[in-house]
Amino acid sequence: MRRKTPTASSRRRPTLAERADRYVLYQNSVQDPAWETGLMADVYRSLRGRDARRLREDFCGTALFACEWVRRNPRNEAIGVDLDPAVLAWGREHNLARLKPSAARRLSLLEADVLTVRTPPVDIVAACNFSYWVFKDRVTLRRYFEGVRKSLAEGGIFMLDCYGGHDAYKVMREREDMGRFTYVWDQADYDPVTAETTCHIHYAFPDGSRLDRAFSYHWRLWSLRELRELLEEAGYRRSTVYWQGTDPKTGEGTDEFEPAERGEADPAWVAYIVAEK
Repeated sequence: MRRKTPTASSRRRPTLAERADRYVLYQNSVQDPAWETGLMADVYRSLRGRDARRLREDFCGTALFACEWVRRNPRNEAIGVDLDPAVLAWGREHNLARLKPSAARRLSLLEADVLTVRTPPVDIVAACNFSYWVFKDRVTLRRYFEGVRKSLAEGGIFMLDCYGGHDAYKVMREREDMGRFTYVWDQADYDPVTAETTCHIHYAFPDGSRLDRAFSYHWRLWSLRELRELLEEAGYRRSTVYWQGTDPKTGEGTDEFEPAERGEADPAWVAYIVAEK
């Protein structure tokens, strides 16, 4: 019996989910490196009256942020630190390789633990996308904060983000249409006894396919007050909360973050903490 050769019409085409690269999806749906590096540069300049030149990106993943930092000024230098060799390799191939050689030489990627890594002094250490929430107890988080402080040059700042509001404690899903795909933020579990949460990122596509649990996170939901107290214990001389502004016409958050002594009881908010050495 002769084996039948599949025709072009009978062959199964890969779905959009099967063809997708989860790191590309993440960068397009979660990160805005040009805006965020600009914010950090502006904050440092406003505090010190000079430009920051050396930055370390902790939990850097694909190092998109660090690549943008060296791209924005020919005098800037960056270090990216992450434990995962696979994601660092992806970042080298897809992000670092796109830099001009002169910029690539000013960026170092380290496969290392942020708790123990030792790097030359830098002006800014950034811990973005709530990545440091992987440290769930006070002792470990304070140890991380202490290590960051030692890595800062004189006058250096540590900039980290935080989210909260009563929606942060809900088991819920939020969907956002990104055009070519839908981003789904899934707060799958929250334990009020331990303050630990499990969250996932899913992606849905126009052909009906899905990339479920493209990324999963097991965090402790830290409050701004807890974080500022730990930063003080770790030896920082001052910490300031930068609160997001609100568009009075739409009620939506803006790209403006200003120092604040008091926030609003919003159902969901994002803020930055700037800790000064």
